[in-house]
Amino acid sequence: MTEIRAEMAASVYRVTAAPGDRVAAGATLFLLESMKMEIPVLTEEPGTVVGIGVAEGDVVHEGDLLAVVE
Repeated sequence: MTEIRAEMAASVYRVTAAPGDRVAAGATLFLLESMKMEIPVLTEEPGTVVGIGVAEGDVVHEGDLLAVVE
């Protein structure tokens, strides 16, 4: 199980995955926006998304849980 966490404070601009989705290594799960820059949040390993902890428009802080991939 891999927990995907925010690396910085940002707004969730787009959620591109949903629970049950199979994802490849390097797949984009989210786009975060900080200081007018879009930051992709990628998976490091292939797996299945088992949980999404944020929605578009949410504000996240460093360390917040974004998703869980098994």
